[in-house]
Amino acid sequence: MPSVNVDHLPKNILKLTITVPAEEIFPYIEEAAIRISEKSSIPGFRPGKAGYDIIKQRFGEMKILEEALEPIIRKTYTEAILSHRLETVGSPHIEVEKMVPGNDLVYTAEVPRMPNIIRLADYRKVKVSSSKTDVGDKEVDQTLEDLRRMQTREIRAEAGTAASGTDKVVLAVNMKKNRVPIEGGQSPNHTIYLSEDYYVPGMKEKISGMKEGERKSFTLAFPTDHVSKLLAGQDVDFEVTINEIYHLEAPVLDDHFAISLGQKDIISLKRAIRENLEKEKKQEEEQRHERELLEKIAIESRFEDVPDLLVNEEINKMIRELQHAIEEKGAGFEEYLKNIKKTLADLKIDFTPQAILRIKVALVLKAVADAENVEVDQKEIDDELDKLASRYESKETKAQIFSPTYREYAKTMLRNRKTIQLLTASA
Repeated sequence: MPSVNVDHLPKNILKLTITVPAEEIFPYIEEAAIRISEKSSIPGFRPGKAGYDIIKQRFGEMKILEEALEPIIRKTYTEAILSHRLETVGSPHIEVEKMVPGNDLVYTAEVPRMPNIIRLADYRKVKVSSSKTDVGDKEVDQTLEDLRRMQTREIRAEAGTAASGTDKVVLAVNMKKNRVPIEGGQSPNHTIYLSEDYYVPGMKEKISGMKEGERKSFTLAFPTDHVSKLLAGQDVDFEVTINEIYHLEAPVLDDHFAISLGQKDIISLKRAIRENLEKEKKQEEEQRHERELLEKIAIESRFEDVPDLLVNEEINKMIRELQHAIEEKGAGFEEYLKNIKKTLADLKIDFTPQAILRIKVALVLKAVADAENVEVDQKEIDDELDKLASRYESKETKAQIFSPTYREYAKTMLRNRKTIQLLTASA
């Protein structure tokens, strides 16, 4: 059985030194050899059929041990945490101290310990205000206009037609400063909508009246607040060629338009829009209410030091969430950083206070759930997993959903949901 030594480091960090006896490693070595055999082409053997001795002779014992390392650590680390009843949170930082074929394996794992709440705020007395969720006519009209824009038809302009009005223009553009091409200033198919503002003032006026195939050179000043300090307020030379011109034909906001969107008439469409906006606003207000309530309880509570490892992990999670949201909108994360004039390091510093608050909120939720004896029965978990699994056809995805790890995650999620409902009812 592996031996485990636990050291308590500053800032709520636990350091586990785990020694795995050589005799307990061998079953993992055999499994690793099979995996190597399955992934390798070995003359005279079908994939997965070469024995351990053949794999050892061809790849060496260290290669097999390296392949076995991850499952050894995963199992022995989990057993160490459970057997010593350690309340850890986040991912461990693993360092291999000794790894020699035929010998004991020694590694260390540094992991944040779940910080304790020194004093939990009187959560039943914490109150937050609510905001109205009314929807105005302007919001309905704006949504209608957005729908109208989405249904707009693009009609290719006839040869010899000049760009004007609300046309969409596709052009090749080459930007230069002092006769030197600007990095990123070349595009073979750059789109401009003449009805919308363009980031370089005067650009629309220069290309209005041009025809397909026509070329033109001109100079314009970049905005003084442009993200690039080298270009902000500077004169830039443009060389443009009109590739395509499209007339934009927007539908009339009438009953026919409403019918095309599955509604009876324009009045029904407006009513449906208003109902959807009210529903969205209500959901947003509920989320804001919950977030403000939990953060207020966390701010009024007192905690042990939050480990830096845990804070860094939460920051990285927030970065990934932001990156995913930006990419979903079709934008690039690097371009986003340029636009807000920040580096990744700047962003991480900005996120630090919120990351600490998010960790404290999670601790508060657990503490309140414990104090109120909030429980989740097995049927609730089964129902939640069944509902989620019904959305997928993949057997692999379903297997992941019904795995013990995800089941535990679902239990925590449901318990948190019940706890939030209890808190919002009293607030």
